[in-house]
Parts: sequence; structure tokens; C-alpha cells
Amino acid sequence: MFDISAKHKVNNYSTRDYVYEVLKDNIISLKLEPGRSISEKEISEMINVSRTPVREAFVKLAQEDLLEVYPQRGTYISLIDLKHVEEARFIREHLERAAVKEACHKLSNENLLKLKNNLSLQILCVEEKNYTRLYELDEEFHLTITTGSGRPLIWNVIQLMNAHLNRFRMLSLAANYNWELILSQHQTIITAIEERNPELAEKAMEEHLTKTLFEQDDLKKEYSQYFK
Repeated sequence: MFDISAKHKVNNYSTRDYVYEVLKDNIISLKLEPGRSISEKEISEMINVSRTPVREAFVKLAQEDLLEVYPQRGTYISLIDLKHVEEARFIREHLERAAVKEACHKLSNENLLKLKNNLSLQILCVEEKNYTRLYELDEEFHLTITTGSGRPLIWNVIQLMNAHLNRFRMLSLAANYNWELILSQHQTIITAIEERNPELAEKAMEEHLTKTLFEQDDLKKEYSQYFK
């Protein structure tokens, strides 16, 4: 059973967008696991909405390659495609390497403090083994850097292509892969920004965002049913 009580409130969205956001959150978090069948009827009854907004949400999710629709057979959560993972990772790495270099010159003291507080919360999450909240904090960490660099649209571009990569990241966290390494890399990024050292910041971000390359074989072996 997935979590329809998610962070989204129906009053803040159209019904279609509410259904879309709830489903996408549950797909990214792997509560709706790759390969699982899903139906308009099931979702409309579970969320207590008509089938029309569910159908519209399904179309949008299929366009983002999060759903696979097979006529006469049904609709399924798409399997994680490592080609998509790597392409998204490559684009994200290069955009964020550029952003963090600019952050070394432009990030405000307020945003620097925000990064430090974020890292403190990450440490608590690791201690409590709360990987879902760790994922959310990791997103906030990178968002603070990209927006604080004066390039807020970078984050929007990254989000457009991140679906398969984000599921891979969530799976990596759930499998408890290198949580301490994540914290160490985030600390190095903060230090580089605080010291206004763009070369160190770029190198640290590169190392951080190439981490998934070294996890792919192990994760695919351990969770083979989730991958294409």
C-alpha cells in the first residue's frame, strides 16, 4: 500500500495535479515499485476521486517515462533504465559543477548557514537510518546551491530529466550505500564554498555526482527485478 497522505494537500492543487504529485512521489520513493501494475480504477478508489483526473495524471506520468502503458494488457510502473540514469547524471553533473563554482562567489551567508543546518539534519537522519528524509534533505542541499548561485533555472532543467536518476538514488539510500560518504562529500562542498575556492568546489561536486557510477552493478544485481 502506498502513501496517499503525502505532503500534498488537495486544496492547493487541481485534482489532476494532486493525483499526479501523489503518484509521482510514491513512484520516486519506490512505494510504488518498478514493474508494479497500476490501474485507473484502483487509484481513483484509493484517492477518492473520479477516473478522469487519474487518467490525465497517468498520461503525464507516461510522458515522463514513469509509467508504461500496454493496450489490452494494462499500465505498469516503468522499470529503472540505467541509460536514462546515466544521461541524467551526466547532465546534472555538468550543470551543478558550473553552479557550485558560481556559488563560491555568490552564495550569501544566509544560504551558507542553510547548507550547514541542512548537513546537521542529514547527520541525524543517518543516525536514525531515515533514508527518505535524507533524500529530501539532499535535494534541498543541491537546490540551495543552484538557486544561491544565481542560476535558479538550472534546478528546473535538472528536474525535467531526473525521474530514473531519482529512483536510483532512493534505491541506493534504501540499500544503505555509502551514507557516510555522502555526508563527507557535502561537508567538502560546504568548506569549498565557505573558503571561496571554486576549483575545490567543482572537484568535490564532480566526485559527489559520479558516485552512482560505482553503485550500478551492485544495485542491479541486488534488485534485478527493478531494472530494465
